[in-house]
Formats: sequence, C-alpha cells, structure tokens
Amino acid sequence: MNEMTSSSPSTSMPRWRQWLQGCVAQPLFWPLLTLALLLVGNGLFNPGFLALEWRDGHLYGNLVDIGNRAAPLVLVSLGMTLVIAVRGLDISVGAVLAIAATVAAWTIARLQGSGDGQGLVPLAAAIGAALAVAALCGLWNGLLVVKAGMQPIIATLILMVAGRGIAQLISDGQILTVYYAPYAFLGNGFLFGLPFSLFVVAGVFVSLQLLLGRSALGLFVRAIGHNPLAAHVAGVRARAITLALYVFCGFSAGLAGLLVSSNVKSADANNAGQLLELDAILAVSLGGTLLGGGRFSLAGSLVGALIIQTLTSTIYAIGVPPQVNLVVKAVLVFAVMLLQSAEFRRRVRGWAVRPAKEEGR
Repeated sequence: MNEMTSSSPSTSMPRWRQWLQGCVAQPLFWPLLTLALLLVGNGLFNPGFLALEWRDGHLYGNLVDIGNRAAPLVLVSLGMTLVIAVRGLDISVGAVLAIAATVAAWTIARLQGSGDGQGLVPLAAAIGAALAVAALCGLWNGLLVVKAGMQPIIATLILMVAGRGIAQLISDGQILTVYYAPYAFLGNGFLFGLPFSLFVVAGVFVSLQLLLGRSALGLFVRAIGHNPLAAHVAGVRARAITLALYVFCGFSAGLAGLLVSSNVKSADANNAGQLLELDAILAVSLGGTLLGGGRFSLAGSLVGALIIQTLTSTIYAIGVPPQVNLVVKAVLVFAVMLLQSAEFRRRVRGWAVRPAKEEGR
C-alpha cells in the first residue's frame, strides 16, 4: 500500500502537461495553430500587417481584408463540408458560382433596361433568381448521386464542365457589368464598421451550427457518413438528407457568387470561381473533416478557408509569383491526404517505435 502511494506522485502528470495534451487533442488545435503561425510570421515580416485602423467610420487593415476576401470561400466550404460528411463531393461549385453571378448580373441588367430598375426591386429579383438557380444546380447534382446512383465526382463533373458553358450562354459570352449601388453593397458595403460579407458568413455559419447542434440532423449526417446502409436501416432518411445537403451546397455556392460579382461589380462567366473547388476541398481537409465522411467540423472549415486566404495574401505580400500559390496548395493537398491516410499513419508509428525497440535491446 505504501509502495503504491509513494510511486503515485512520480507517475502523476503535471497540470500544464495535462492542459497541453487536452489542447492538442482538440480538433481545432492544429488549424488554429497554423493560422496563428501564418499571422505571426506575417507580422514579423511586415510590422504593419496586423495593424487595424478606424477611418471614415470603417475598420481597415489586412486582417479585415483577409476576412472579406475569404468570405466566398468560407460559404462554399461550409456547403462542401456537409456534402463530404455524407461521403459525397461537389466539384461543380466554381461553375455554380459563375452561373449564379451571371444570372444576378443579367437580371439586374434586364430590369434596368426595361425601366423597372428603381429601388430595391432589381436587388431582390437578382438575389432570388441567383439563389434559386444555384439551388436547382445542387438539386441536379443530388439527384444524379441519390437517384441515378452515380459516383459524386462523376455526377458533379458533368455540371462542372457544362456550367460555365451555361453561364456564357446567359451572358452571350460577354462580361456583364453591373452599375447598381444596392447590389454593390453586398460585396463592398460596410455594416457597423465591418464588411457586410462578414455578416453574411456569420449568419450562415451560426444558423448551421444551431441547426446541426440543436437538432438530430447533425447526428444523422455523422451516421450517414460512417455507414449509410446502417443509418438507413436505423430509420434515418439518408437519401433525402443527402439530397438536401447537395441542394444547400449549390445554394452556398450561389450566395458566394453574389458576393464575388457584387464585389467586382461584374460577372465573368469564364473566370469567376475558377479552381474554387480545389480551395474548398483543401479548406475542408485543413479543418479536420474526413474526406471519407462521418467526422466533420464547420468551424474547422471556416479556419481552413482563412488559412488559405492568409497564405495567398502572404505569397502576394512577399513578392512571390502568383503561380507559386498553386504549387503551395498542391503540396498542402498532398500533405493533408497523407495525414488522413490510415496506412501512412500506421507506417509512421512503426518507424517511430522501431528505433525505441532497437535502443531497448
């Protein structure tokens, strides 16, 4: 008894180490640490990088710019997170963004041309038309996956290829310019001193967190991701939920399209949302969501999107050619895929244990 009591202090772990292990075990620890290191590194390289300034009733600074520019990617990443959580994938989000942006610009141009462009009528019509078309695109993808039984990457590849063609048909191959102040406010306006796009992202994020956290939907999504057949046998409407999540993914891409086009006051069907699907998948992966489904984190995807935008801003700030940005993203994708590979982790553990065994001999 005395021997056990005397040995307990030596085997007990210090509180600081327990706290550190608890932090490391949190899913958001590594994404937040990565983001913090990027910001601190930028602050050391450029002392004014983290500075904020209140001017003309607005808050200005690199941090505000990063959040504003990351807003469309965050919206798309949230939709992508839920689709991936149920073992799906949507590589058409960039094309859907282009379609929504083009529909919004086309709607405003037509209403202004017909003399009905007064007040907020064009704004309401543009938002409604763009989001409805984007949701229909998501419904199309969902039906191909759920009803037709296509592989998600093949089903969404169809719209990825055809989507930009559809957008160019709507715009007649032209870049549509929008001269309409209420619409420009979506991407350039300020509310309470902060960019309005941040409030759009916050509204969508909080709504999803409440919906998934306060209802059974979050459990259903995880159950479908872990085992769709078992979830169906247990009474979960797996097909209906999967279809709804694809619709939301299209909706979120459409909302991102509104922010992008209103920010630049135009709609470019050929270039809007180019390679956005890569950034969205990377943001979701960096945030800790398993690409195999089951485990997901909306907060992690938000942080992942901020990491990507901060990395992009860093590359531009240090004067590196923009082409390097794609190489860095490819390396990140490769690293994330390795870390999520069970076989790779097993081999790393084997390499780590082997020297310890040899030293013991």
